Amino acid sequence: MKEKINHPNHYNIQGGLECIDEMLLIFGKEAVINFCMLNVWKYRYRAGLKGKKKEDIEKSNWYLRKIKSLKED
Repeated sequence: MKEKINHPNHYNIQGGLECIDEMLLIFGKEAVINFCMLNVWKYRYRAGLKGKKKEDIEKSNWYLRKIKSLKED
């Protein structure tokens, strides 16, 4: 089964960095934290509207964990 939550294939160009890691290098930690907060909002706001409520909540939780990890660094 393809990974849909933690490291989806479409967020990683083969041989390169995962998108979120590249964003950290280019935009910095604070911008990425803000991006993550907005994604938490987005996934919770639309949870279930596409028939994938559990997946949307899991994605939201991933971004919450990413925020926590970035703030701990």
